[in-house]
Parts: sequence; C-alpha cells; structure tokens
Amino acid sequence: MNDPNVTDRPAESLPPGFWEIVLSGGPIGLVILLVLLGLSVATLYLIFDHLTTLRRTEVLPPGLGEAVRQALLRGEPAEAEDRCRRVPSVLAYTLLSGLAEADGAWHQIEKAVEDAMAEQSARLVRRIDYLAGIANIAPMVGLLGTVTGMIFAFRQVAVTQGDAGASDLAEGIYQALVTTVGGLIVAIVAVAAFTLFRNRIDALMAEVAHQAAQALAPLRRRGGRPAAFKSTPSPWRAADGPMSGGTHSGGSLPGGPISGGPSTEGPGVERPAGDGPPRHKPK
Repeated sequence: MNDPNVTDRPAESLPPGFWEIVLSGGPIGLVILLVLLGLSVATLYLIFDHLTTLRRTEVLPPGLGEAVRQALLRGEPAEAEDRCRRVPSVLAYTLLSGLAEADGAWHQIEKAVEDAMAEQSARLVRRIDYLAGIANIAPMVGLLGTVTGMIFAFRQVAVTQGDAGASDLAEGIYQALVTTVGGLIVAIVAVAAFTLFRNRIDALMAEVAHQAAQALAPLRRRGGRPAAFKSTPSPWRAADGPMSGGTHSGGSLPGGPISGGPSTEGPGVERPAGDGPPRHKPK
C-alpha cells in the first residue's frame, strides 16, 4: 500500500557541487578563479624547477674542492682552473674567482671569494622570490573575489527592498568566499615552498664557503701564491718596508741609528742629537 505522504513529499535539494560553486560567482568570479588557477600552475612549476636546480650535486659537485686543493698543492693552478671549468656550478664559480686573484695577497683572494658567493647567493634567492610574490598576490586576488561577491549579495538585498531572507544572503556570501579559499590555498603552498628553499640556499652557501676555504688553503700557506708563481717574485718583494716585516736598504736596518743599535760611522765617531755632522770624540 502506497503512503500518500511519501509520494507527495517534495524532492530534497542536494548540496551544490564543486563546479556549481565555482560558477556561482558569475563572470567576475570566474575570471578571478582563472587568475588563481594560473598562480597555482606557476607555483607548481617553480617548485619543480627549484627541486631540480637546488640539488646538492648541482651546487657542490662531488670531489671538485678536493681536486682543486690537490692541484694547488702540486703547484698547478692551471689544472685547478681547468677542473672548475669542466663542472659549471656555484662552487666552481667561487673557486675561479679566488684563483683569479692567486697572484695577490690572501686578503684579496678572500675578498674575491666573498664577492662571488654574495653574487651567487643573490642569484639563487632572486629565483625563489617569485614564490614570495605569488604568496602575497594570491590572498589579495581571493579577497577581491570575496568583496565583489558580497557587493552583489547586498545589492540583491537592496533590489528586493529587504525581502531577501537570511538564507539568500548567506548563499551569496558563501559563494563569494570560494575565491578567498582558493587564494589562501595557493598562498600557503607558495609560502611553505619559499621557506624551505630559502633555508636550503643558506645551507648550501654555507657548505660552499667551507669547501672553498679548504680548497684554497694552499694559497694561504704560501702567501697567496701557488708554487708555479713563486719563481716570479713580485716587485714589492725586493724591498719590503718595516710594515711588512722585511729589510730595507735605507736607515731602518737593524742595528742602525734609528733602531738604537751601534753606529756604523766607525769607532771614535759621535753623532749629535740633531742633524749636524758627526764629530770625533776627543782622545
């Protein structure tokens, strides 16, 4: 026996599906969602790209630092430069910058290495800055969609002169909040990826500094020059002044009048305190 209450009961409305919610914002909401979709695709591409370029083997080729160190210990700077050019990387660029100043003092080598590391670090950070930009833009785009959706919802209330019920107003608001949810999802993923990659860059650059210092250590022990350069002394080595700890052909020789040692004028000659000529002691 059929129950008339069952046959006459209206069909229960199903909750809106995903695409119904997406398309409920109208043309403006659809455009905003397409913008968020583009930002999400860009975020995924940048994450994949950084995962491949920020690998340890790409930044720090295995064995490069030790190979350069052994070449410098053998006095073969050309071999060290050749090894660096075979494997282009952050470490190779840093070592080549230091080797370019191998004919100078150690502080010049250190300065060249520091400048190269700063340049490479800035280059890597600039690439992940796009993630930070997406993380800032995505929530604002989502908020824009929410604000426009709420404007249309309250406009409906104004058009009906208050006849729109609370359910109609709530429906317009939750449809408008869809864009905010999409923007926040994109931003959260972008911020998390940016933080991870930034810490990864800091760790890799610290390791680059350590390996570069170890590889170029033979230059420091030899005064900034490998053995191949020691056969050609620099012009300033011939007459180092007192500040460099060497000897000079002038009046600063040890034992001279300036240092308070015995005079070279010969016995029986006394030099006055001023600049006058020496005079012989009375016998």
